[in-house]
Amino acid sequence: MSLADEVAAGQDGLTQLRMLLASGRKPGIAKSLDFDFVEVDAGRAVFAGTPGEHAYNPIGSVHGGYAATLLDSACGCATHSKLSPTQAYTTLELKVAYHKAITRDSGVLRAEGVVLSIGRRAAFAEARLVGADGKLYASATSTLLVMDR
Repeated sequence: MSLADEVAAGQDGLTQLRMLLASGRKPGIAKSLDFDFVEVDAGRAVFAGTPGEHAYNPIGSVHGGYAATLLDSACGCATHSKLSPTQAYTTLELKVAYHKAITRDSGVLRAEGVVLSIGRRAAFAEARLVGADGKLYASATSTLLVMDR
């Protein structure tokens, strides 16, 4: 049984995500990129990670995919938190803007996602990736498909 199946059992999205947080378990992507799911509320989700050598690209900085993954996770889980027990979602589009280079010296980065609007078939969310120093490293907007399970 997958982690998603274990927490899904007839609960709404916010309850599912709160159960996941309480369990202390991490989805595979969070394990492989070494980041954490740290907060959730209705229409809002926060992920945090400290980038390191594991996320470097050949040019000597953190790969853009690291920021994109944190931002996509924040947008996706913010949307997930608004779903009924019979709904699911998937990202249709993610547009990322990179504002500042990320290195291992950037420290802890927090991606906070919020739902802008959600309907029967689509949701729109945005997220910001901010350092402990308050600097904006990246931002994203996301369109998500809402569907029945």
